[in-house]
Amino acid sequence: MASEDVVRKSSDSAVSKIVNLAEEAKIAREGVKTPSHAILSICKSLVAGGVAGGVSRTAVAPLERLKILLQVQNPHSIKYSGTIQGLKYIWRTEGFRGMFKGNGTNCARIVPNSAVKFFSYEEASKGILWLYQQQPGKEDAELTPLLRLGAGACAGIIAMSATYPMDMVRGRLTVQTEKSPRHYRGIFHALTTVFREEGPRALYKGWLPSVIGVIPYVGLNFSVYESLKVWLIKTKPFGLVEDSELSVMTKLACGAAAGTVGQTVAYPLDVVRRRMQMVGWKDAASVVTGDGKSRAPLEYTGMIDAFRKTVRHEGFGALYKGLVPNSVKVVPSIAIAFVTYEVVKDILGVEMRISD
Repeated sequence: MASEDVVRKSSDSAVSKIVNLAEEAKIAREGVKTPSHAILSICKSLVAGGVAGGVSRTAVAPLERLKILLQVQNPHSIKYSGTIQGLKYIWRTEGFRGMFKGNGTNCARIVPNSAVKFFSYEEASKGILWLYQQQPGKEDAELTPLLRLGAGACAGIIAMSATYPMDMVRGRLTVQTEKSPRHYRGIFHALTTVFREEGPRALYKGWLPSVIGVIPYVGLNFSVYESLKVWLIKTKPFGLVEDSELSVMTKLACGAAAGTVGQTVAYPLDVVRRRMQMVGWKDAASVVTGDGKSRAPLEYTGMIDAFRKTVRHEGFGALYKGLVPNSVKVVPSIAIAFVTYEVVKDILGVEMRISD
């Protein structure tokens, strides 16, 4: 009997050790992801961001085109005097295809831009939070609105710089009409033509105001959206939160608020960059804003000069030309982008969420 007890105890001890080792191995596997798992997670995150950008931008493509036309139209030949009138004019003169002109180029730009932007925000958030937690007494700190603003700004700069040439030619493709004296036949033709006729630097015309504008725009978008979500989950006002989960409509409202704040702050820089992008396009005299005395297009020596001439010749209000259709566009666009991103990530089974 004694020998049997010894054998049984030894067997139980061996089984216990095996179970413990198995649990430790499981914990180790969960804590340290394989390179292939990490790459797959990155790819899924990029896909989710790209889909979010494409869906959200296509949904508001007519308003996007009208906004750009209002920003750069010649004050001597006003064709678009408002949102409703402008949309009706485009429909009457160019039809359904005219409403979505330039959207292919826009999506070709926004899909990689959005993918890089969302992924960069996640990585920047982790990096900024880690640095913040290295300070004494901040070991258990969480992301604050200001830290989210910084992460969003980093993401915006990276994404904008990576895809700026596409944005530049997209602006030109968008403003040309059937009556324009010169046509770009598509993205590649526009890129090669600008590169050949105006040089490689022309592909980055308006880059500086774009980067300056993207800091408050993208930074505020992420900061306001994420901070609103966290606040709603913690305070649970008006019964908007159930089981620590926000409804799709509540998330859309958070995205709409974020887009409204961001675009209002950064809009003048968007107007200036569009006008700088038109400079050097010799066939755009009928499109680019005149100097208030003649129909000749303006030449800008830089961002400050573009601001100064725009305000001097057209007034301060010119910095907000196209704001109404842009506001109507941005509210659903940003909201759709954030919600689509989270939905696609859930479908793909991506573990990490942007609010983590």
